Amino acid sequence: MNKRELIEYVCAELETTKAGAEETVNTVLRGIQTGITNDETVSIAGFGTWNTRYRAARAGRNPQTGETIQIKASTTVGFKPAKAWKDELN
Repeated sequence: MNKRELIEYVCAELETTKAGAEETVNTVLRGIQTGITNDETVSIAGFGTWNTRYRAARAGRNPQTGETIQIKASTTVGFKPAKAWKDELN
C-alpha cells in the first residue's frame, strides 16, 4: 500500500472527500515526524513505536569498484510493531 492507496482507504472508511482524507493522513504523518524530532519516540498502543536509532561510523564497500569506503555516523528512524500486531501476523 502506498500513500495514495492509504488516502483512498481513509476516504472510504470515513466516508469523506479525498481532500479531507489526504489532509487527515498528512496531519497524522506530520505528527509522527514532529514527535520523533522533539521526543525521539512516538508510541501508539496496539500499533507500535517509532524511535531514533544511532548508526556508528563504519567501513563499507563500493559495489561497483570494490573499493573500501568510510560511511559516516548517522541517525535514522526505526519502527517496532506492537506485540499484539506481531502475534496477529503470525
